[in-house]
Amino acid sequence: MAPNSPSMGRFANAHGRPLPTRRGASCTLPLAETRLREEAVRTSRDVITQRLLAALLLVLVVWLLLVPLANLVVRSPTTALTQFMNGLSYSLLIFLIATGFSLIFGMMNFVNLAHGAFYMLGAYIAYSIVGRNTNNFWLALLAAPLAVAAIAVILEWGYLRPLYKRGHLDQVLLTFGFAFVFSDMVRAIWGADIRSLPRPPQLDGTVTLFGWSYPQYRFSTIVFGLAVAVLLWLLLERTRLGSIVRAGVADPEMVSGLGINITVVFAAVFAIGAALAALSGVVAGPILGMAPGMDFDVLIVALIVVVVGGLGTFSGSFWGSLLIGVADTFGKVLQPDFSMALTFAVMAAVLLLRPAGLFGRPEA
Repeated sequence: MAPNSPSMGRFANAHGRPLPTRRGASCTLPLAETRLREEAVRTSRDVITQRLLAALLLVLVVWLLLVPLANLVVRSPTTALTQFMNGLSYSLLIFLIATGFSLIFGMMNFVNLAHGAFYMLGAYIAYSIVGRNTNNFWLALLAAPLAVAAIAVILEWGYLRPLYKRGHLDQVLLTFGFAFVFSDMVRAIWGADIRSLPRPPQLDGTVTLFGWSYPQYRFSTIVFGLAVAVLLWLLLERTRLGSIVRAGVADPEMVSGLGINITVVFAAVFAIGAALAALSGVVAGPILGMAPGMDFDVLIVALIVVVVGGLGTFSGSFWGSLLIGVADTFGKVLQPDFSMALTFAVMAAVLLLRPAGLFGRPEA
């Protein structure tokens, strides 16, 4: 049949092939609209389900934690205030660990499950420095984080750097193995007994505020933690290194393209994160004590804080630490059998409402 045959009409092109009709196009368009509508309905159902689950978890937290807390405030306000201050002290110690872990993961995209070991090493190195002379506590407060930072640089340079371009599974396996290695080293050098770091005699007493007494060392821990938080904020927000770190968290490839030695920056961030964890271990030693395995206990809490606050965010680490630390402290006092479950319930509720965390950036 000829290309211009009348029987082909206007539904054939110059080569004789039939053109799509309006009926075919009209059938395809409703099909696409139907799929989009079904996807929207499915998404809305998922959102409703997530919010219902979050509401149930929040009801559980209110029932098991907030209602007994209100009764405690009415019955014994002094005890409630004391436990709140204890929770604030614990929160700031966890913050020092979580902020280093968050920056390392946010900038380097590296999962370091040996981060809790830096906390443990800081406490035990300080224990060796202090010895029986409690006046050496201030020396330990400076020397232990520096020693752990040096260990972290060696670890990062010799073992972890080749894993930056590999998957998270390899990173988890290697760092988890190093966590066991450090735990066995601590057990071999210092033994398996529970120990406590002597507090400095200058802070061995109580402070009185409006007729209410509180241990001076714990109060100093709160002041110290807030001071370190302010200094870290100034470092990240007001210095060139902080600008590089924040840019590296957002886009490491861009920072490398600007001629900045990203390898050196990675090593510096890793060392600073390890030093912060060790600093927390030194400060927490007189309060929480020391024992092999303490690294895994604190690592779990730090991971919860990072997930709740949002990866790679300083403000997320700070406010997430306050939320989880205070909730965990009151949970151990009011519901000792369900304290860890309450902590995970708070985390799950936050993630159901904000999957990226309180201050995390949602994925595009």
